[in-house]
Amino acid sequence: MTIAPDDARRDAFLYQAMRDAVERTQDRVPGKLEITKEGIVHDMISPGGPHELTAAQVSRRMERVMPEHLLAHTGTPDVEDEPEGILRHPDVVVIAWADMEIEGSFDPRTLIAAIEVVSRSNPDNDWIGKLRDYPLLGIPVYAIFDPRTGSGAVFSDIHPTPEGPRYATRQDFLYGEDVTIAEWTISTRDLPRYA
Repeated sequence: MTIAPDDARRDAFLYQAMRDAVERTQDRVPGKLEITKEGIVHDMISPGGPHELTAAQVSRRMERVMPEHLLAHTGTPDVEDEPEGILRHPDVVVIAWADMEIEGSFDPRTLIAAIEVVSRSNPDNDWIGKLRDYPLLGIPVYAIFDPRTGSGAVFSDIHPTPEGPRYATRQDFLYGEDVTIAEWTISTRDLPRYA
């Protein structure tokens, strides 16, 4: 007689093994490691220049229009949902100060929005992987800024589909236009582009 672990225990074991691997190697490899349903994603190049400047400018612009009890945070920690087996690191998270008073990763369901600046080295991570993972994590709004094209999109209105939760609404924008993320509208004028 063979006794095999149920799917949930096997998935939890696999996730913990990937989580341990990420923790052991993150400081020794360039770029950023994240965990998705498909496994570990490695964004090879550390963000720099236009990527970091875009994240900082979007964060600052958001904080100018948001209430004092909220923050457009560009630092760590990660956003993690262990039961789903997902560990992500958004470039900017809109979150209440009170929800940051925790040890370890942020609970994704406390986020008001996640904002990503598309990586030059792995754009599919933002446009495909995170677009799949963020509604699964319950993040109500996901905004993407793409310095490659000078455009972006804001996704909202999570709804169920046969493939799992997905965003029902997409609002595209071009750099130079105003964009609304959750309840707040900011300018995208003068955001940097990749050369």
